[in-house]
Amino acid sequence: MTASLPRALSDRTMAALAGVENLTRVTERELTSPMSPGPVGELEILRGERIAKVVRVALTVEQIGMDSHMIFAFTPADSAVPHFTLDSVMAGGYLAYHIDLVQRADLACHLEYLNAVYQPLTPAFEEVRERFGPSTAAIGPRQHAMMSPWMLVNRADEEHFTEIGGYLDRYFEHWRGLVDKGLPADVVATLADTDLPARDERNRANLFSPEVDPVWANVTRLLGEEQSEAVRGELLTNELPTNELPTNEVRGG
Repeated sequence: MTASLPRALSDRTMAALAGVENLTRVTERELTSPMSPGPVGELEILRGERIAKVVRVALTVEQIGMDSHMIFAFTPADSAVPHFTLDSVMAGGYLAYHIDLVQRADLACHLEYLNAVYQPLTPAFEEVRERFGPSTAAIGPRQHAMMSPWMLVNRADEEHFTEIGGYLDRYFEHWRGLVDKGLPADVVATLADTDLPARDERNRANLFSPEVDPVWANVTRLLGEEQSEAVRGELLTNELPTNELPTNEVRGG
């Protein structure tokens, strides 16, 4: 059975993550809903060393035309390497995506960090804007403030959505280089004024806040409050579930 376009982009990213290092699957559970007699999705959590935690959430409900796939690959709390994220969605008759490296320090006050982490993405970012136009996705200014100015985010037709895979690869390979090599020591030194774990905790609390992101109201309607909060809780911290399922190593590296 051929994967949907959003699922195919998600699978492409999960395969790329497995190529960075060996990841251990610690949670894989079905998500259920009163709207459907069968499961409506799945939550998967993996861990590594350079990649501290991967959270993948898939929600597919044919009755309402929704096929949503979200991945966050979180770096360690004390790392300045940004988190990687992909959201690929079919909903309301539209395809949409966002791809980003979530900043770990204030970019306006840390030019050396900005230059090392984000400036290399500029050619790909500008190509996407030139080819496909400015963002038309429903992302509010507060959400933009918690991501990066280099975020790729747009609604798309099938051709556009298929072609964005090449730009996803370019973003991912740049991020992989940061994960593999780390940031230069002189760049890290400029972040001495930033408590990286504390900033990350605050940023994630805001980024995944139901007040900021209206998607959580939709997720709660679909899954119920308990499951919705369980999913959201996994995104707030690199801590792993206390009730771990048997591990299953996803080899790569």
